[in-house]
Amino acid sequence: MQQNWSRYLRVILIGLAGTTLAGLIFGYPLYGLLLGLTGYLCWTLVQSRRLYYWLANPAASDEPPRSIGLWGDILDKLHKLHRNHLLAEDRLRARINRVQESTNAMRDGVIMTDANGVMEWWNGSAEQLLGFRRSTDQGQYIHNLIRTPAFKAYFDARDYREPLELNSPARPHLRLQIQISLFGDDDRLVVAKDVTRLYQLEQMRRDFVGNVSHEMRTPLTVISGYLETLVDHGDELPPKWRRAINTMAEQSSRMEALITDLILLSRIETGEHTADDTLTDPGALLRQICQDARTLSRDQDHEISVDIADARLLKGDEGQLRSAFSNLIFNAVKYTPAGGRITVSWSANRDGAHLSVKDTGIGIDPVHIPRLTERFYRADPSRHKDTGGTGLGLAIVKHVLINHDGNLEIRSHIGEGSEFICHFPKERLVEKSPEPIRAGD
Repeated sequence: MQQNWSRYLRVILIGLAGTTLAGLIFGYPLYGLLLGLTGYLCWTLVQSRRLYYWLANPAASDEPPRSIGLWGDILDKLHKLHRNHLLAEDRLRARINRVQESTNAMRDGVIMTDANGVMEWWNGSAEQLLGFRRSTDQGQYIHNLIRTPAFKAYFDARDYREPLELNSPARPHLRLQIQISLFGDDDRLVVAKDVTRLYQLEQMRRDFVGNVSHEMRTPLTVISGYLETLVDHGDELPPKWRRAINTMAEQSSRMEALITDLILLSRIETGEHTADDTLTDPGALLRQICQDARTLSRDQDHEISVDIADARLLKGDEGQLRSAFSNLIFNAVKYTPAGGRITVSWSANRDGAHLSVKDTGIGIDPVHIPRLTERFYRADPSRHKDTGGTGLGLAIVKHVLINHDGNLEIRSHIGEGSEFICHFPKERLVEKSPEPIRAGD
């Protein structure tokens, strides 16, 4: 390239020298030089005009304007750049089309939006699942088309670790699972998956468990009643029957506890027993449960302490909260060896309220912690034979916390005890109303 430029420069200088020499022959060397510069300028303007019109309409001809010298090389190189650009554009368009075709082949709905939720593109499945129309919805805000407060809150929260489930706005009989991912300049990729079948199966399972539990309660109550009568008159029975009757009574009580927990969990899951907006005094509730825990401890000589560091009330269902708190505290009593220490504390900070139940028991292997809140999951099945646990306590705790916008944190290691922490949002804390002053006080 440097050699070409030197050659072009030499040609120009030789041409100017020739016109100057011709002018010198006629006695006007300056006019000769001026004539050469003027000719070169006119030729340059002509070439610039041809380049301008070609660049203004490059598709008019596949070939650049013909020229020689420096301008010929410039036009050839521009033509190569333009051709490479077209090839790259074709390859990019082909890839985009391939991505769009593959995305359109997906059964899941895919929507691309900007940071504010303005819809830029979506596939065909999104039109079927969510009812979008390409002719009218382009550029619309997605939360104007999915008019569900839960979706708007989920979109704005920017916490997409867990998916959101909701009914389709266009086809209410469909149950959709929404998952959002961030990409680019804070843009959003929204994926809507049809989980109607799984939702119906889960609903059928819940209904089955609830119905069976209700149907089993009546005959089991009759059996337990007769067994209690036999236990009360155990002295009148032959000695070989007493042990069998006592064992049957214990297992009957365990079955009753299991059915009670199943019915409670079924009601919480199916929404029959949703959290209301009544105000509960967590301090008084925890003191009462800890008193019951001391009674449960009996001769185990557990040291149970209660620390209430915040006097505000908690908005929620007292019955559900009692079930959750008692499950955690009673579990600590059951799984803490005799003479152990159980610490129950209630506190609050700028993030919300927190209940901590900490024990000095044998602890739990961290590998089991992610599954502890599953129904009937046994971290150590041998422990439950002695404690008589139903395996549903932590599942109840998890669903109660979900109903109260909270979450459960578990910290434990083998031989170091366990700590279960219930976190509640600060919006559920309410200041106590001052007691009215009675006349004469």
